[in-house]
Amino acid sequence: MLNEKRCVITGLGLVCAIGNSTDECFASALNGISGIDDAKSFDTTNCYSHKGAEVKLTNAQLADGRYDRTTALGIKAAGEAIKDAGLDLESEDASEIGVLLGSCIAGAACVEKYYNQKAEGGKGDLDDLKSMPASVIAGNVADYYNIGGITANLVNACAAGTLSLSLALDLIRGGKGEIFLAGGCDSFSSLAYSGFHALKALAPSGCSPFNHSDGITLGEGAGVLVVESYEHAVARGAKIYCDVLGSGVSSDAYHITAPRPDGEGQMSVIRRAVENSGLKFSDIDYVNAHGTGTAKNDESEFLSLNTMFKDNNKLYVSSTKSMTGHCLGAAGAIEAVLTVKSLTEGKLPPTTGYSEEDIEALKDKQGGINVIANKPVQKDINYAMSNSFAFGGNNASVVFAKDPNVLNLLCPKQSLYVTGIGLVNGEYDDEKGDYIAQIDTETFKANGIKSAFLRKLDRLSQLQLLSGIRALQDAGLEITDENSGNIGICIGTNDGPMTEIANYQKGIIRDGIENGSAFAFPNTVYNAAGGYLSIATGIKGYNLTIANGFQSGLQSVCAASGAILFGYESIMLASGTDECTDIDDEIYSDLGLTGEGGMKLGEGSVTCVIEKESSAVERNAKRYAKIAGFSSARDTSGDRFNNMRMSKISLTKAINSVLEEGGLKPSDVKCIYGFGNGIGEIDVFEKEVYKEIFGEDIEIKFVKKEHGEARAASASLQFAMLAKDIYEGKAENGIAVSFGTSALYSAVLLTKA
Repeated sequence: MLNEKRCVITGLGLVCAIGNSTDECFASALNGISGIDDAKSFDTTNCYSHKGAEVKLTNAQLADGRYDRTTALGIKAAGEAIKDAGLDLESEDASEIGVLLGSCIAGAACVEKYYNQKAEGGKGDLDDLKSMPASVIAGNVADYYNIGGITANLVNACAAGTLSLSLALDLIRGGKGEIFLAGGCDSFSSLAYSGFHALKALAPSGCSPFNHSDGITLGEGAGVLVVESYEHAVARGAKIYCDVLGSGVSSDAYHITAPRPDGEGQMSVIRRAVENSGLKFSDIDYVNAHGTGTAKNDESEFLSLNTMFKDNNKLYVSSTKSMTGHCLGAAGAIEAVLTVKSLTEGKLPPTTGYSEEDIEALKDKQGGINVIANKPVQKDINYAMSNSFAFGGNNASVVFAKDPNVLNLLCPKQSLYVTGIGLVNGEYDDEKGDYIAQIDTETFKANGIKSAFLRKLDRLSQLQLLSGIRALQDAGLEITDENSGNIGICIGTNDGPMTEIANYQKGIIRDGIENGSAFAFPNTVYNAAGGYLSIATGIKGYNLTIANGFQSGLQSVCAASGAILFGYESIMLASGTDECTDIDDEIYSDLGLTGEGGMKLGEGSVTCVIEKESSAVERNAKRYAKIAGFSSARDTSGDRFNNMRMSKISLTKAINSVLEEGGLKPSDVKCIYGFGNGIGEIDVFEKEVYKEIFGEDIEIKFVKKEHGEARAASASLQFAMLAKDIYEGKAENGIAVSFGTSALYSAVLLTKA
């Protein structure tokens, strides 16, 4: 596998509190114009802080009024990026444009509306219900513009927007696509405001990064960048802003909300990004810092920057959050757009809000780096970095270059194997009528998990932790100081912590946003489960959470495999996890998907250890099966406003892609682990497509008959059971297939090890 394919930025789109377009936002940033003002979206009368950085456009002005605010912000920024890149959406190429979007709170505003309606005795609007999960955002944006490439919703909290750029880079270099809209979007919400208020993390009068450091100011917005292979851009005559050279992803393995005081995780991600870009630390000219304005974050970031760039006395640093506010999952993408503009125009935006006394104090705090205070710096630069650090200890960094760099990043193609499996499956519960997993404190205690730690975890995180531990045990893997940075985590989920989100929202509807729970709030972010797994096991490598519908568990396998192939890690844990609670029962019942003729809900978590050949051989690891091909595909046929639609085109494309990658013909495949969840229309459609491709004799197996519809966990279980069948000699090879929102399908081909 060659990691030398040149990737470029050809389009930019931006909307946030300091402007409704890229140029307006950049001009405001250069002029130190702040978008922070008194919050208007909801009543903050009883809060100690009243500030926010809100976009001054309605949903109808952002899109066409049919979408929730987070999606509408994404649509607005994506539209500008498409236009800026000169993309012809009527061309055949449009069907291959992918959409990768990061989000932290997703449809939190819809959660508030839905449960407000219920609290007032109503039923709740189904459109709000459908817009609540993060899993619909990227598909909705893609469908709005009728583009049909791979979609993914990355939900690693405040690192999500930066991770979308990292994934776009890898997918292009891995031959999975030529062009992606990559970015992030998040809206202002009472849930997030209440949560940070409960943590005492809000600045009373506007955030002051690297200065007063007395808290964050929440914002909203979206940033989208068109990331494209150089060859594709040149072929269509596109203008090129700059190259995107490389990225880094790491985990702190320390705390669910606080950064490591020693900055180790941040230093690791900076090192990974610089090395992945083929650069030296002395090459970096400018860093758009995470710079949230909290004391702990600012202290650890100053430490990590001064340590990693100790010999680079030309480095300039600023935090544009002093003007845009902290836009959560959109923050990294917004800052990436501003970084690209800084690089290409030679104008570096400041951190605002310094008095003369503050500037004097800064001289002692900043060490050897140059923090840009109040006024922009005009300077031609060649290399710029944008950093994002998040809840769960997730870190991401991306590097941009004005001129192309000769990369020396050859990643020899290696075979990938499944070397460990950890299962937590649901069993039928007569009283509840669902498939419920049996987990208890004694099980965790036997695995070395202390009660004090376990009490912090919501049910989703408990399921994930147990399957992760079991997978490590099955693989014979012990996490040590020597290997902790070479092992990563990729988790897929459909609903994420929707139970925690709904219950938190109900609580602040009842008690007021000023009375939120600091204990419960961290568990409302989608990547909390991955963060807890990292903390409990000590895994410090790559960490990604994907929320992309029922097939998310298989897409996590695809992403984990890519992370190994591109040299990020030697070993990855790939998981699918979803829970089944009273909230889930309520949601799926309201959607009309359960009951007579519908699906039976389940829950669980399945983690598989994926390992490159050289590592597996060195460890003499058990090898269940070989991953011979992996693919995700979607299209825009059918009703684009039905994100539960089926697509023969997408399903066939995903299957044919893995067959081609694995060098097999349809006749070589005798077994399919399919999606089948008891909804007649879906089951009939699926069987017809398989028989058309493979013939009447194809054996189709369905795991949901015994464990219920556990969404992402079911998709991972399909993969795990196929691997076990191959290991036990019940099959030579086979394909696991699962469906997602907006006609997205994932397939993985496994063969005998």
